[in-house]
Amino acid sequence: MSRDGRLGVGIIGAGKVGPIVGAALAGAGHALTGITSGSDDDRVEAILPGVPVLEAPEVVRRSELVVLAVPHEVLPGLVAGLAELGAWQVGQLVLHVDAAYGTDVLTPAAARGAIPLAVHPAITFTGTSIDLRQLPASYAAVTAPAAVLPIAQALAVEMGCEPVVVAEGDRPAYAEAIAIATQFARSIVQQATGILGGIGVENPGGYLSALVRSTVDDALTRASPHGATPELPDDPLG
Repeated sequence: MSRDGRLGVGIIGAGKVGPIVGAALAGAGHALTGITSGSDDDRVEAILPGVPVLEAPEVVRRSELVVLAVPHEVLPGLVAGLAELGAWQVGQLVLHVDAAYGTDVLTPAAARGAIPLAVHPAITFTGTSIDLRQLPASYAAVTAPAAVLPIAQALAVEMGCEPVVVAEGDRPAYAEAIAIATQFARSIVQQATGILGGIGVENPGGYLSALVRSTVDDALTRASPHGATPELPDDPLG
């Protein structure tokens, strides 16, 4: 880490989440050391121009903070595999963005002296610059050992999110809540727009936009203490 607290940040995972998290951290002043290749390197280049595309062990070698933004089922094997290669470094920050895992999944890295952090920004990522506008209106679930919890909270803030501490044992329940909110909302909107389209309504998504937004706003207000509801920055119907 440099004297002003800026980190060399490497990203493993070039899907919808990794490049956006990298761009958010770069916007906070951190230096991006590299990102692994994905299925759409041109999109990643547009979001993170000039950032080197590297193999995962090289990303780890170059970085003080490694962000793991890979599918849920891939994460445990990735962490363990890099540990077997001796890639993790003492004092290195290792942060994953999976909703369901806390820091236990990072045990192989922690056993080699790395510092485990779990930060899940609670938005639906599109993999575009729209996400960078959504992050400042969002929250992030933060899980970390007590001694380093302030680091995880600070990184969440630097991504643009308001951190909320979620205990290790509560991560599965948290992930369930996130899945219900996203999958149910998507399913209901698809069903409703399909019905409207079937009776000839043009642009059914646009037709339902104000209704869905106002209904969601009302539900969130009723569920939030003192009626405090975060602003919805973008149309959930796209």
